[in-house]
Amino acid sequence: MRYSDDLIEEIRMKNDIVDVISGYVKLQKKGSSYFGLCPFHNEKSPSFSVSPGKQMYYCFGCGAGGNVITFIMEYENFTFMEAVKFLADRAGVRLPELEYSREAKEQADLKATLLEINKVAASYFYYKLRQDTGRHAYEYLTGRGLTKDTIQKFGLGYSDRYSNDLYQYLKGKKYSDEILRESGLFNVDEKRGMYDKFWNRVIFPIMDVNNRVIGFGGRVMGEGKPKYLNSPETKVFDKSRNLYGLNTARTSRRKQMILCEGYMDVIAMHQAGFTNAVASLGTAFTAQQANLLKRYTDEVLLLYDSDEAGVKAALRAIPILKAAGLTSKVVNLNPYKDPDEFIKNLGSEAFQKRLDDAMNSFLFEVQVLEKQYDMSDPQSKTRFYHEVAGKLLNFPEELERNNYMEAVSRKYGVRFDNLQKLVNRLAMKGTPAQAYVRPKSGSGSKEGESGIDKAQRLMLTWLVSYPDTFRVTEPYIGPDDFTTPLYHTVADLLYEQYHQGEVNPAKLLNQFTDSEEQRKVAAVFNARIPLEGQKEMDLALTEIVGRMKKNSNAYHAAHLDPADLAGLQKTIARQKELEAFESGRIQLHISTN
Repeated sequence: MRYSDDLIEEIRMKNDIVDVISGYVKLQKKGSSYFGLCPFHNEKSPSFSVSPGKQMYYCFGCGAGGNVITFIMEYENFTFMEAVKFLADRAGVRLPELEYSREAKEQADLKATLLEINKVAASYFYYKLRQDTGRHAYEYLTGRGLTKDTIQKFGLGYSDRYSNDLYQYLKGKKYSDEILRESGLFNVDEKRGMYDKFWNRVIFPIMDVNNRVIGFGGRVMGEGKPKYLNSPETKVFDKSRNLYGLNTARTSRRKQMILCEGYMDVIAMHQAGFTNAVASLGTAFTAQQANLLKRYTDEVLLLYDSDEAGVKAALRAIPILKAAGLTSKVVNLNPYKDPDEFIKNLGSEAFQKRLDDAMNSFLFEVQVLEKQYDMSDPQSKTRFYHEVAGKLLNFPEELERNNYMEAVSRKYGVRFDNLQKLVNRLAMKGTPAQAYVRPKSGSGSKEGESGIDKAQRLMLTWLVSYPDTFRVTEPYIGPDDFTTPLYHTVADLLYEQYHQGEVNPAKLLNQFTDSEEQRKVAAVFNARIPLEGQKEMDLALTEIVGRMKKNSNAYHAAHLDPADLAGLQKTIARQKELEAFESGRIQLHISTN
């Protein structure tokens, strides 16, 4: 379900993009646009541009771009509909009630109620920590070095030693047993009925990126088991798709994200100023969590405990991060076990130095591998080099592979040419290499883009930048000549706007609810055409139209029904027109005034 296009456009127009983004980013006017530091990647020189004329933003550093709805989606991690509702509230636009199916409405109501229960429970736990019964829990937290402000920032609380305390409190709020059972806050058995899952524990509320309480973690006070306990999976809590601390870390201005093991690690690091720390939720790191991190960073520092379990956890996480397009490094905390202990003993400056000196994850894997071999034994040493050579095959790009071979050669005293020969021999034998996904560039490059995709993208840029392009090119190409699906959709919408008398890119973006599609379309609308002089522009436009016609002719010919005589005649006419372009008989001229 979605609101009407007219209503969405009304909401967009009533939220001036400069006003909205100024609430998140410090902007300075330069010429007709505003510039600031991009909130979506770390940078020192402003490359984030906001155009009041276009009502769009674009970062020339990382490629983030779109209209005001896109910005709220990306910054607040909202869905399209959530962003529209947020901006409607901001502008005072009243939204009509959407009609849902009975099942969809029941599910939406259930989730809303569970979030409400979690919020009420979190407030109750927070209150309990400050009562006499929670004094020992409060003293435990302050004894761990946490300040009053930190305890408040993370909403830490305490669950009473009585196992029906929260149950009685929520029953007093008129919640039914049926809905309380769904919350994950209670256990049920025949003997005791329903009772609190968390009791006599320090409570760590778990929030999603929108600061909604979706679950809880609890550390037992005393010698009870298990030491740490987490909420089970519920309608609002999926451990594999959330990260502790991400609601705060996502707004950090630091370049990387730090991935560590536990709640106390995250809290201690945030208190020490390292507000980019997050942790998985009592389970092994998952691909979904890696994809979640990819929204906010391109590099992750792995900061697991320095014991054997921590090393294994790091080795598991490295390929997962790589598959998500993230680079990773591993931080050495020796001689201390975890970041909390390290910071308490050596301080924040020494900790920052360890982060700066973090080891490349591939070299870390090689270092761990080395410990499995007796490097004083020639045969064992040779087997080590063979295994390293096999891992080097995971880098498909020769330059990058050579760089790693040089690093291994320097560290382990093997001649580069010998290691290279070994890698090449293994490659000739067809040694299987693990899939390696190259991280996406933060430069907004179109790596892997085909020539025809580029031509269609440039044509759309011409149409938006110079509206006279429609008049000049329409006799030769139209929406059907854009054969890439996304660009065909954009062209359809642009030509429709042109025929209605207004080309409005910011309005057109409302048609795309997927953030990745919005980013691609925004990049088209904000691209620059680096041409000087009328003659150069005319030649470039003629070449692009000719290239598009050639591709379009081939595409439509390949999809032509042999029985379609009208289509066949059209194909012949298209080919004659293309020959006129290729022979130079057709030259296009565009006015940029």
